[in-house]
Amino acid sequence: MIDRILVISVFFVSSCGLAYELIAGALSSYLLGDSVLQFSTVIGCYLFAMGVGSHLSRYVRDEDVLARFVDIELAIGLFGGLSAATLFLTFSWLAAPFRALLYAFVFLIGALIGLEIPLVMRALNARRAHFAELVSRVLTFDYLGALAVSLLFPLVLAPHLGLSRTGFLFGMLNVAVAVWTLYHFRGDIPRARGRLLRAAMVFALLGFGLAASDRLTYWGERGLFGDEIVHAVTTPYQRLVITRWKDDLRLYINGNLQFSSRDEHRYHEALVHPALAALPWARTVLVLGGGDGLALREILRYPGVQSVTLVDLDPEMTSLFSSSPPLVALNHESFHDPRVHVINADAALWIAENAASFDAVFVDFPDPSSFALGKLYSVPFYSLVRKSLSAHGIAVIQSTSPYFAPHAYWSIDATLKEAGFQTHPYHVYVPSFGEWGFILATRELSYEPPVHYALPMEFLNAEVTREMFAFPPDMPHPVVEANHLNNQSLVRYFDQDWHQVIR
Repeated sequence: MIDRILVISVFFVSSCGLAYELIAGALSSYLLGDSVLQFSTVIGCYLFAMGVGSHLSRYVRDEDVLARFVDIELAIGLFGGLSAATLFLTFSWLAAPFRALLYAFVFLIGALIGLEIPLVMRALNARRAHFAELVSRVLTFDYLGALAVSLLFPLVLAPHLGLSRTGFLFGMLNVAVAVWTLYHFRGDIPRARGRLLRAAMVFALLGFGLAASDRLTYWGERGLFGDEIVHAVTTPYQRLVITRWKDDLRLYINGNLQFSSRDEHRYHEALVHPALAALPWARTVLVLGGGDGLALREILRYPGVQSVTLVDLDPEMTSLFSSSPPLVALNHESFHDPRVHVINADAALWIAENAASFDAVFVDFPDPSSFALGKLYSVPFYSLVRKSLSAHGIAVIQSTSPYFAPHAYWSIDATLKEAGFQTHPYHVYVPSFGEWGFILATRELSYEPPVHYALPMEFLNAEVTREMFAFPPDMPHPVVEANHLNNQSLVRYFDQDWHQVIR
């Protein structure tokens, strides 16, 4: 029975260990971007630290094994439980030491976790457990615990509890393992009452953090965004935050600004009207992304448009912008127009199965800051967009900044050309973003910017439109590669370009 208690403990400590690793990787990806780099370095540091911890376990005396196991569980519970909230608050208010603190947490937690399994095996061996059976049982429960968390984290924990609350919860689970061990081995552990008191204090601290995690997240995001947060939600796909300052509403996805209500009309007029004004015969329109409904608002101004299909991955996004009164007012109730058909699906999978043809396609995804987004800017994806476009139709792609990220911008242009499009790059100044870029793509060479708009505009006119298609000398055209799925060069260009801006 006693041996079984220790082996079962392995399941829970393994679950907690992997949870902290996933939290660190996810949080660093959310805040720093480049998920491959963040997860690779976090996992590498974590595994190295586990090796260090395993080595250090040899210095624990046999008679102290259970006592040190309890102490380690309390330390892991404390540092692991506080890690997510501490890192997020540090990034929000003191961005400079974030990386150092991230890897300090990863190394410390990894080293402590590296101590756990050797100590459990030594405790079992001291009870004359058969070595082959001992290794088999311990590793079986170790791997089962890892499997459980690897499934629960992306499906339940991260989207429904959030990273901070998940950290506190697993910290409390580590403390519970320590208390469980103290109870069953109290005769073999010196100063058990003192350790139980410490366990109660750590558990209470983590419980307070769990209860206050929403408030801690609010403080952190308030420091990150600066303005009042009026809505924040973590979905299975992303973190959505709406802020308000006076009459300015802003949407952030994973910490990145998507629009400001004060100047979004510049962005969305430039996205939609140079194409649709040149297609007076257009009847069917496809929008990929654009879950805020603002591009829809501009498209629906054309009475000749009979059907608009919008494909956005996140149902929480389209639901928010079709139900929140200030957001519905901003997009002019575009989701309630009977011509609109909303599909919540992965755009890459949906367009691969789509057999319909559209007169205009607007691709309004977030910037290619990760490999998951980079696939939506690839040659295979644009080839599918081309197949979905009518012979004389026009596609427009949001293409990041040609001023701040020229290599990324012109890589998108090269990618569209390799997919068989004729491209017509243009740019517009949006105060919230700076100089921003789009690429208009056609299956045929001919395109001329409109010299007149039949609809009234806040920003566009013939002269402004003509200037958008001209690039000044300080926005050069570097030689770059097209973006393919096997190397995702665009994501590398994007990271390098914006890293230079931040520096």
